[in-house]
Amino acid sequence: MHLVGGDLKEAVHEGELQGCMEGYLRQTIVEDPFRRKNTGDSTPADIVIDIVPGENVRVTVAPKGFGSENMSQIRMLTPGAGIEGAEEAIVDICRQAGGNPCPPMVVGVGIGGNFNKAALMAKKALLRPLGEHNEDPFYAEMEGRLLEKINQLGTGPQGFGGKTTALAVNVLAAPTHIAGLPVAVNINCHVCRHGEIIL
Repeated sequence: MHLVGGDLKEAVHEGELQGCMEGYLRQTIVEDPFRRKNTGDSTPADIVIDIVPGENVRVTVAPKGFGSENMSQIRMLTPGAGIEGAEEAIVDICRQAGGNPCPPMVVGVGIGGNFNKAALMAKKALLRPLGEHNEDPFYAEMEGRLLEKINQLGTGPQGFGGKTTALAVNVLAAPTHIAGLPVAVNINCHVCRHGEIIL
């Protein structure tokens, strides 16, 4: 497939602008992190492009609030931490989040790669439909253990207490350096919106 007629990123920004103006979405982007002037149209969009085999283009949109984004973290562990240390870090991040991300939440986890890859995997993990688990039984079991541990925190819906703090924990993993064990957690609220179209 060939994309013609303009710049892909500019087209995405234009779609974001139209969605904000015509769809009455909140204007939530500021031009600079310190001077805080609102762009007035929620642009620019955060764009990630993956080039993969095939002749189609898959466009995924994942609107996400910043209350849950603010609760996300990355821990640069060493290999000696092992799976126990990684799980402890993930649960600790969810404990620290408390009721701030509007639980019950969906927890995306990226393990491996490097600093930026782990964070991107954690965000991509949130795109997996609820009820689907990692194809690797090792990580599917890890997801189950983490969900149980996070729900045992007792944070509950909206932080008022209860047995359902998380609806799902989705883990993605990638090769990493022999000296590293990056663990990133990207938390989403219970809404966990995303949509997809194939062109």
